[in-house]
Amino acid sequence: MADSSFDIVSKVDHQEADNALNQAAKELAQRFDFKNTGTTIEWKGEEVVEITSGTEERAVAALEVFKEKLIKRSISLKSFSAGDPRASGKEFKINGKFTNGISSEQAKKVAKLIRDEGPKSVKTQIQGDELRVTSKSRDDLQDTIALVKDADLDFAVQFVNYR
Repeated sequence: MADSSFDIVSKVDHQEADNALNQAAKELAQRFDFKNTGTTIEWKGEEVVEITSGTEERAVAALEVFKEKLIKRSISLKSFSAGDPRASGKEFKINGKFTNGISSEQAKKVAKLIRDEGPKSVKTQIQGDELRVTSKSRDDLQDTIALVKDADLDFAVQFVNYR
């Protein structure tokens, strides 16, 4: 019988992130506490979001609104990092960035976790920015998925290509 496998990846669904940004922009335009503060949220490139506001407090509040929308859209906040508010003329700006892919250090960390605590029949292989996990037993793969989900990793993980 052939080995079963799945891939561990760290990807952000760009369409869902765009939907969250649009919902946040709509809420910022409608909410009373954001009236006349010039607060906006928009894409600056493929992975970067920029929040602009007249006051530092409103910029931070707008960031919280955006994070709430990401959570509602099932996007892990581990894949989004935002900087501190910085003054830019008369307004404050916050840049946030989405991260995609698993670095080689992160992949090695997950592979070591699976090797040390996972079922013995499971093998891992780093393939670029993802980690392939194979085993003859599908039950062992299910146990490995549960192990990785329960682990406290500093990046978001998804499981794809389960076969």
